[in-house]
Amino acid sequence: MFDIAALGESLIDFTPCGRNESGMNLFAQNPGGAPANVLAMAAKLGGKTAFIGKVGDDDFGRFLKSEMEKASIDVSGLLTDPEHNTTLAFVHLSESGDRSFSFYRKNCADIFLRPEEVNRSILKGCRIFHFGSVSLTDEPCRGATIYAAKAAKDEGALISYDPNYRPLLWDCERRAAEEMRNALELADIVKVSEEEMRLLSGKNDLLEGSAELARGGAALVVVTLGPGGAFFYNGSAHGLVPAYDVKTIDTTGAGDAFLGSLLFNLRAKTKKELRTIPESELRALVAFSNAAGSLTTTRKGAVPAMPGLGEIENCLKNIHTL
Repeated sequence: MFDIAALGESLIDFTPCGRNESGMNLFAQNPGGAPANVLAMAAKLGGKTAFIGKVGDDDFGRFLKSEMEKASIDVSGLLTDPEHNTTLAFVHLSESGDRSFSFYRKNCADIFLRPEEVNRSILKGCRIFHFGSVSLTDEPCRGATIYAAKAAKDEGALISYDPNYRPLLWDCERRAAEEMRNALELADIVKVSEEEMRLLSGKNDLLEGSAELARGGAALVVVTLGPGGAFFYNGSAHGLVPAYDVKTIDTTGAGDAFLGSLLFNLRAKTKKELRTIPESELRALVAFSNAAGSLTTTRKGAVPAMPGLGEIENCLKNIHTL
């Protein structure tokens, strides 16, 4: 049995790492892809995790498989594609550490995962199944994602969904919003940024937007606000929990660290229990995840920057909130 299984993209994040003697930008090769990042954070906390997806039969794909194995992620559901390359993403950082992406994904391997290639044995008995919206951009990966989410739900798993909107991967915002909203009906746990909440709910207010997203059936909605912390809503309780005052240099992977730690701490909950978690407990859970996300921004990269349990506990005790 796995605590968390995830399906989606595993890709290379080329992260800025200074300049050479000629002043040209240098980039470091890091493992990336939101679903894989979420699993890496949960695994670092002791969770049993598994990844389902496809990479190219190239050096990048072999690197990603090796890095997932090092992160204690089960890769029995990871396939290699001899005909399509591994997806690449170049990360661009602002002076404040905020990131943007340039993607090289057209006709890349993760898009070509087919429903019949999904390893059903991973879904049997997993407590939480997680997916994001990047695997909803194209067929056949969209069909594979929906198939796996429905199969996991049939097996009794909680379904976690991150509509992580990447405009460059969609042909238009309207279709992106439509596809991302359609997937909400599968979700028990939804994590969105404030911008994604506005896009999918049409609301600016955090409480109104969260409630609108939950109408599809989600028991828990969390809106991440960067340095503003995170807002939670489960129908019976809601509130805003601040982030931690750390020196941010790279926000890559912070949301994934937040979600991975949250799912790890929710792995034993039922959907009914999610709806009735009291405010005090939700605040503590979100504070823990805020600490994980905040600490991830203090180092470059996603998976290499994710903190361990001791670092998170130290942050909770000794670092002030913003």
